[in-house]
Amino acid sequence: MAYQGIAAASGYALGTALLLQEQEILVSKRTISSEGVDAEIERLEAALCQATREIKEIQETTRQKLGEDKAAIFAAHIMVLNDPEYIGGIKEKIKVEAMNAEAAVQEVTEQFLNVFAGIEDEYIRERVADLRDVSQRLLKRLLGVQSISLADVAENVVLFAHDLTPSDTAQLDRNKVVGFVTNIGGRTSHSAIMARSLEIPAVVGLKDITEKAAPGDFVIVDGYEGTVFVNPSDDLIEKYREKKVESEVRQREVKRLVNQPSITQDGIQVELSANIGNPENAKGAIANGAEGVGLYRTEFLYMGRDELPSEVEQFESYKAVAMMFGTQRPVVIRTLDIGGDKELSYLDMPKEMNPFLGYRAIRLCLDRTEIFKTQLRAILRASAYGNIKLMYPMIATMQELRAANQMLEAVKQELASENIPFNAKMEVGIMVEIPAVAVLADQFIKEVDFFSIGTNDLVQYTMAADRMNEKVAYLYQPFNPAVLRLIQGVITAAHKAGKWAGMCGEMAGDLVAIPILLGMGLDEFSMSASSILPARSLLSQLTYKEAQRIVQAVLGMDNAEEIKNFVEQQVPAIARLR
Repeated sequence: MAYQGIAAASGYALGTALLLQEQEILVSKRTISSEGVDAEIERLEAALCQATREIKEIQETTRQKLGEDKAAIFAAHIMVLNDPEYIGGIKEKIKVEAMNAEAAVQEVTEQFLNVFAGIEDEYIRERVADLRDVSQRLLKRLLGVQSISLADVAENVVLFAHDLTPSDTAQLDRNKVVGFVTNIGGRTSHSAIMARSLEIPAVVGLKDITEKAAPGDFVIVDGYEGTVFVNPSDDLIEKYREKKVESEVRQREVKRLVNQPSITQDGIQVELSANIGNPENAKGAIANGAEGVGLYRTEFLYMGRDELPSEVEQFESYKAVAMMFGTQRPVVIRTLDIGGDKELSYLDMPKEMNPFLGYRAIRLCLDRTEIFKTQLRAILRASAYGNIKLMYPMIATMQELRAANQMLEAVKQELASENIPFNAKMEVGIMVEIPAVAVLADQFIKEVDFFSIGTNDLVQYTMAADRMNEKVAYLYQPFNPAVLRLIQGVITAAHKAGKWAGMCGEMAGDLVAIPILLGMGLDEFSMSASSILPARSLLSQLTYKEAQRIVQAVLGMDNAEEIKNFVEQQVPAIARLR
């Protein structure tokens, strides 16, 4: 049988089904004597310490395997264990209601989850997932229940689960787990992001896939199309084995393009850059042939710690990346983008119903100017050591842009007075992720050096569709003609002003999107490091003239599915690279 879900991590997997069924945790409520309350608090404290230690170990393992940006996910889990409202509420129940610690954890957790119930918001759902994960770990430590270790599974298995927590995903051994499928989740969920980093094929959002397979069933996972086959025919198994071999051959072939330029058959050259979160990621980007960094996510320097990073620490990090790429290859550093799904435990940030549209990114920086100023100093100082460019995220108005630039100019004057070297001509741009800016691109371009289109947010804001909400996942459409027209308008506005336009959203590495973006004249494509070589291979098989013809055709279409199908028909190389 075939089941359709959401393609979360590309690739083909063939193996036997392993159903992840966590042991049910049964909590009995007991009354504690007044003399026993202190001992119960001590039990809770011991469980908290053990859970924190385990999460920090997983965080460090993830940091070593996948880098700082993926390890930062676990900072949110540690925040839950340090949350005074949550932990304080548990202790209060033990003291006031004289109940055992396990029951107190369960009741307080349920109270928090009930508050969040029914709120259709990406940030809230991620916090709910964090709370569930952490509370289960805490209960297991209190009850002495052993957690299932995903590092010790048999070889060649496809994991079936209702959901995989970041803790689960981080422990997967890619030499044993060849793929995973889940009932819930979306392409931008933590588990999907980590699956792509581990290069494990994954399909999510399958609703009830755990009820459709039994342990030992043979399974095929098509991580390109989002399809899962349970007990397929021999012919289909053979077909996918051939596809898998062909895919592996293609991966070896594109490795030969590491040091080659990104150029079309008719000589049009573009720049393929990498999205990174730290200097360690930069090494992987260079190994995959990145021609620069199109997005340095600086927020990961701030996460997974107890205090703000110093100016010196930030400077050293930015400088290290700049020196790796040298004076010719650009490094675009995005200023702090905290808020939304990224919180800092040591910052007193307001609780918001819709934080993705709230106090975040440049809005926070223009309010907390001491944080912003420290980062601007570090970026400017590092600009003396390479080809650094700076960009502001979440700009919505011209006033915000001007206020940010005023602070930048003030910091430049400060550094000059201190005789600290920096690049006075460093390029400054903005991310175009709010439709208001895309519509007014011709005005914004007058006051910046470049645009970088952030499609992850631009799509969800344009379509009014939360990209993490499975019920409206069908509306998260990068190929919707409304989105494509906005992108075309942004690129055209930049070129009319004699400036360049890049893209740092996930769409930049999408093989179906690349011919369209090329035809629109996009100058820089920034993507995950693993997407660079397939993208370069595809570009080498295209002509700019052909891409322009494709753009002219798709901008006259009225729906995303028609556009995707048309591009795939016109460019057979896309199928060959999958």
